[in-house]
Amino acid sequence: MGIEDDAGKPLTETDSNLTLTREHADEGKASSWSVLTCRSYFPKRYIVAVMALLGFCNVYALRVNLSVAIVAMTNNRTIRTDNLTVVMLADFDWDSRAQGLVLASFFYGYILTQIPGGYLAKKYGGRRLFGGGILVTALFTLLTPLCASWNIYVLLVVRVIEGLFEGVTYPAIHAVWARWAPPAEKTRLASIAFSGSYLGTVIAFPVCGALASSAAGWPSIFYVFGTVGVVWSLAWWYLITDAPEEHDTISSEELEYLQRSIGFNDQQVKRAEVPWKAILTSVPVWAIVAAHFAENWGFYTWLTLLPTFMNDILGFDLNKAGFLSAVPYFAMAVVVQASGFLADYLRKSAICDTTTVRKVYTCGAFLFQGVFIIAAGYVVSATAAVACITIAVGIGGFALSGFMVNHLDLAPQHASILMGLSNTVATIPGIVSPSLAGGIVRNNSSGEWQIVFYIAAGIYVLGTTIYGIFGAGRQQPWADMSTDYISYT
Repeated sequence: MGIEDDAGKPLTETDSNLTLTREHADEGKASSWSVLTCRSYFPKRYIVAVMALLGFCNVYALRVNLSVAIVAMTNNRTIRTDNLTVVMLADFDWDSRAQGLVLASFFYGYILTQIPGGYLAKKYGGRRLFGGGILVTALFTLLTPLCASWNIYVLLVVRVIEGLFEGVTYPAIHAVWARWAPPAEKTRLASIAFSGSYLGTVIAFPVCGALASSAAGWPSIFYVFGTVGVVWSLAWWYLITDAPEEHDTISSEELEYLQRSIGFNDQQVKRAEVPWKAILTSVPVWAIVAAHFAENWGFYTWLTLLPTFMNDILGFDLNKAGFLSAVPYFAMAVVVQASGFLADYLRKSAICDTTTVRKVYTCGAFLFQGVFIIAAGYVVSATAAVACITIAVGIGGFALSGFMVNHLDLAPQHASILMGLSNTVATIPGIVSPSLAGGIVRNNSSGEWQIVFYIAAGIYVLGTTIYGIFGAGRQQPWADMSTDYISYT
């Protein structure tokens, strides 16, 4: 099947990067055919998507590793041999408030670089900021065990610095998609990349649990994931460019398709003035902000506290808790990828316009998440609780193909700035939620956890209401760069 243009019509042989041109076919050389075949089956924009997926794997692995490690860092350990049982005291005697502060400290830095990161990514290219942000975070992750051994305040500073550099990653990737994602494929490409966040969580939770329970202990968590982050960063710098026209091995067919369907080039994006007043007074933009805040409140509640909930309420040991904590995020990774392809299909086939797709995906997901997050606090069996948690987290994948791609609908050339704005507000839950939960859950009782879950469900309902009324899927008038630009509705 060939690639279709924005109107859903098949591209010609010359237009499509999936078809051999007659010029190359006439050459009759096996080597040329092999190169073009490789290019046809591996379009560069999908290589960007896969590398971004792996990048977000690192982003979240570097972020959540402390959520598992802190359980091992603050719990006593029992070592059993054939003839002897030894109880090792915890390395750190932090109470629940101190642990909540440590977990939240990352977001104190993270919130500061969202909008600056979006502006810099638009101005200088998303590749540099995305790769550089992950690289620096990985390097500081390698230093975490040493810094924690000094005192809690040094650890807090390290986590704040990690947050500062990870803060540019989400805005930066939207700057990449502004250059690399044709309108008809933007949901699936962005969804492939975003699913890496949840695959990273899937990998990190059980691996962190296993490493913490191993002879190497909790420090190995930071050494392993820090090293992987550095290796990925080097590969990203080698393989990826800011824009298609800068890629030295992209096929002329794919380049022509991207330039024609996107409608503007890299230099136009960099030169475009940022309409700050229009952005800050745009109701659809603030609808995205509200949805992003709501989703992140529930997501960060699980992300930072799920291992503790598994351990304290469901009675799973650290290793098993780490594995089971990963199951909901695997479900979310599958859902977000599938929903991205389905969303683009619905839009292209005219079954639904973009506005309807974004609203149904986002609001429907939020309502289901609210119901199941409450249910998780009341079910009596561990199996039922895990099932509720899995559904509550997994169904959020639809929301990610809703509001999370919506920035590219409203203003593709300013999408990195819009993402920076929405993610700034959406980072507040990362600061408030762990600390609030730490203050509520003082005795590790089911009733205390139920309060935490009710708060999250209420915020989901608020986000549903605001986005359902004010959300939009059309390019905004203040984002129109040219009368020739096609807004995919």
